[in-house]
Amino acid sequence: MARLLIVVDMQKDFIDGSLGTKEAPKIVPKVAARVQEYLSAGDEVIFTLDTHGFDYLDTLEGRKLPVKHCLKGSEGWELCRELADIQGHRFEKETFGSRECAEYVAQGSYSSVELVGLCTDICVISNAMLIKAFNPQLPIQVNASCCAGVTPESHQNALKAMEMCQIDVI
Repeated sequence: MARLLIVVDMQKDFIDGSLGTKEAPKIVPKVAARVQEYLSAGDEVIFTLDTHGFDYLDTLEGRKLPVKHCLKGSEGWELCRELADIQGHRFEKETFGSRECAEYVAQGSYSSVELVGLCTDICVISNAMLIKAFNPQLPIQVNASCCAGVTPESHQNALKAMEMCQIDVI
């Protein structure tokens, strides 16, 4: 059985765009290296993409976070250049977690799932919890060194919350 690496929202807007943080660019080389490790071993790599329409500010999320980001087709929506050419299924999601991605994992036959990406405290934790709900017996890991949160404190809080839910933090 192959391992699965899920790269969460490594998009320009979360790295150095409208919602970028100083921690996000620091994980890009680590995520790219992790992707190459998986591909070299013959394992699968897939991606989630935060995806919003140009009516984003009219949505509930947009009213709570009034910062346009990851508008489909915009430069900020694109994967960072280090990952843009990597093959792998892409799951566009209009909210924090992708039910479609969790269902995809449930239909596969994986020995383990590892998540990396942005933001630990929003989309990484949401996807990890959905995958855990759909696959309660599957070992799920979050690679802390390949994730960054909105703040360092919220990153750590999310890692602790995932550990409480039997998601391994490596």
